[in-house]
Amino acid sequence: MSQEALQRSTAPRVGGAPRVEAAHATSTRRGVEVRGLTKQFDDGYIYRDFDLDLRDGEFVSVFGPNGCGKSTLINMISGMAPMDAGSVQFNGKPIAETRLSYVFQNYRDALFPWMRAIGNIQYPLKLLHLDRKSRDRRVESLLAEFDIRIDLHRYPYELSGGQQQTISILRALITDPEILFLDEPFSALDYEMTLFMRERLQHVFMKRRNTMVFVSHDLEEAVQLADRVLLLTRPPTRVAEIVPVDLPWPRDAKTLSNPDFVAIKSHCLDVFSREVARGQ
Repeated sequence: MSQEALQRSTAPRVGGAPRVEAAHATSTRRGVEVRGLTKQFDDGYIYRDFDLDLRDGEFVSVFGPNGCGKSTLINMISGMAPMDAGSVQFNGKPIAETRLSYVFQNYRDALFPWMRAIGNIQYPLKLLHLDRKSRDRRVESLLAEFDIRIDLHRYPYELSGGQQQTISILRALITDPEILFLDEPFSALDYEMTLFMRERLQHVFMKRRNTMVFVSHDLEEAVQLADRVLLLTRPPTRVAEIVPVDLPWPRDAKTLSNPDFVAIKSHCLDVFSREVARGQ
């Protein structure tokens, strides 16, 4: 990941006071509206006249067959990658005017190795030209809010994988984004750390209620974390189904064996298997 791309992902798009809403409050705002999204590569269209609506303040997991363009979708929605045609709005305004953040899959490349952990977290605040004391207060408040204890004066290479990805998530949250995009953020972690990070991300979501769009290659994870699971087809990609996950929060390891969870996951697997078979 280039420094230029990282700057685009961490730079807040719009100023304003932090937006904090009650957990799972019903939003009347329009959320994300994707219209006519089209993207073509050398081997054909991956998206063609693709439409999608995501509610404001919901957690959406994106899941589908290999090559369906899960990461490409959130890269285009977030403005990280260009689309050939189409438009994206959030609550009636262009996505370029939306305060958003992005958590990358490869946390080792996403963090600046020459900056200590606290410098990485504060980087977006520097782009806002906040002074040192203001930056320190924002970091202290964020750490206290989520009860995270990490030595922020260490460099990324001195931290564990889970700690590095935690730093990436904290950096993404420091500006209180309206939308948080996460591209397979736990794929490089072991299962124990993955379960821990899922719990922390739920904690973040329940407290702040930011709109979250989460790409995953793990169906269990996609269902556990989502209000709704967006299931995609093979290219040219369309929506196979959007599956609601009406389970109480938070969802811990015990949830994974809950009969309702198993039923939802089984249904998603059936839809996924059907789409995989269509491409064979």
